[in-house]
Amino acid sequence: MAELAALEDPRAREVNARHGDDHGVNLSKLRAVAKRLKVQQDLALQLWATGDTAARLLALLICRPKAFDAAELDLMLRGARTPKVQDWLVNYVVKKSPHAEALRLLWFADPDPVVASAGWALTTERVAKEPEGLDLPGLLDVIEAEMQSAPERLQWAMNHCLAQIGIEHAGHRARALDIGERLEVLKDYPTPANCTSPYAPIWIAEMVKRRQQ
Repeated sequence: MAELAALEDPRAREVNARHGDDHGVNLSKLRAVAKRLKVQQDLALQLWATGDTAARLLALLICRPKAFDAAELDLMLRGARTPKVQDWLVNYVVKKSPHAEALRLLWFADPDPVVASAGWALTTERVAKEPEGLDLPGLLDVIEAEMQSAPERLQWAMNHCLAQIGIEHAGHRARALDIGERLEVLKDYPTPANCTSPYAPIWIAEMVKRRQQ
């Protein structure tokens, strides 16, 4: 904890605060600490228990994802207060867990939009890597009906799923493009010149073009 405190950078904290995160540690430096520590499940549990955001991010880098049961991961997500911790928990731990599918089903329609966004993130992973058994037309129905009015975190997750369906599944691409064009979610999102817009029609077209090339 003392080492993490010494890495605190006021400028980093200011930038992170704009995204809803309450820590000031440069993530490259945090990863360097994790690389030195390697996997240490007991230490990860102690760091997580502090409630400190930087400590929890470090915990997620050094933990053993398969050591957690589904109930523990559910509690961790519901207690993860900041976007970066939530994102890393889903991407670095839950996606590597044998309980990922059970948690996807549990979280998908949760009344808490942050929890539901985690369910959508896991669904997007399956859209890309393991779509067998997913109801893609049904997912598009939900996105069409709910994405435009969804809270921000959930809206982003739904939009990512929409784009992934359009990118990965040619048979559903026309409908995904149509939904994106009609709902116009993130159409005006400011995007740096070297990045792809999160607006689904542009995102889909760009990724399909890259694959064709």
